[in-house]
Amino acid sequence: MKKFLLAVGLLSIAGTAMAAGKPCEELKSEIAAKIDAKGASGYSLEVVDKGATPSDHKVVGTCEGGTKEIAYKRG
Repeated sequence: MKKFLLAVGLLSIAGTAMAAGKPCEELKSEIAAKIDAKGASGYSLEVVDKGATPSDHKVVGTCEGGTKEIAYKRG
């Protein structure tokens, strides 16, 4: 029983750390690198609050624990 409680406690701590998510600028840089590697140009990436993505943008990632989104717009 003690091992079970210890395991539950450790998993809850790990879950909290993972929920924090990546910093938005770090994720934005990673996404930009992937897009650039495919030879794309004339695009923009924008960090916006969750749910505030402009209609002409596409959400390509979430960051800061799901409170913000990375929005992509082609040229």
